[in-house]
Amino acid sequence: MKDRLSLLDYLTVAIFTLQGAFALHVGLNGPTTPVPVHFGPDLQPDRWSDRTELALTLGGMAFLGLIVCAGLGLGAVRAEATGDQPRNRSLRIGQGIGLFTVTVLGVLIAWASLGQTSLGQTGVETRGGVMMGGLSLVLAGVGAFLGRVSPNPFVGVRTPWAYKSRRAWDRSNRLAGRLFFLIGLCGLIAAPVTPQPFGLTALTVGAIVISLIAVFESWRVWLTDPDRQPF
Repeated sequence: MKDRLSLLDYLTVAIFTLQGAFALHVGLNGPTTPVPVHFGPDLQPDRWSDRTELALTLGGMAFLGLIVCAGLGLGAVRAEATGDQPRNRSLRIGQGIGLFTVTVLGVLIAWASLGQTSLGQTGVETRGGVMMGGLSLVLAGVGAFLGRVSPNPFVGVRTPWAYKSRRAWDRSNRLAGRLFFLIGLCGLIAAPVTPQPFGLTALTVGAIVISLIAVFESWRVWLTDPDRQPF
């Protein structure tokens, strides 16, 4: 099994280990003054805490990310060993998406708490622009690969109708992938110039709307698929 480990498996262990080490550093050597740990809709800090809570948050994200992504990687190794290439590909895509998403979110949380503690109202534009850019990067990255996954319980538009119709799965995931990539790309371009917190709010609402559209698409295609499985 060791010989079939991919570069993504080694990156998973290395990146989450670095994130865990950074969380430990924050807990031992971080700021002694309170740091913001939550932001309101206006992007202003509305709850402060000590470095211990921030370190536990970052460390918890790294640990859970390692468990989930390593589990997906091991599942991909087993699928490859049995010749199940569609499952292997889906698990690898899920592993990559998980690694990328948790890493970007961890960086954003650390930056917001440690790098922006001195910003007041004038920091809303900077804070919102960076957060909007980070979220856009996640959406674009997820969208770039979402349409390539085959039915699985880990990643994709996993509705009951998508599981009962391969056509519904393929079409709903391709649609979601294209829309997520498009909104992510537009968000990356607009982040430096869009007024905040309007830009971040609009991007979040857009992502929710796309998710609902993808769910509806899975139901619509299932309903018209002559090969669908009944409930």
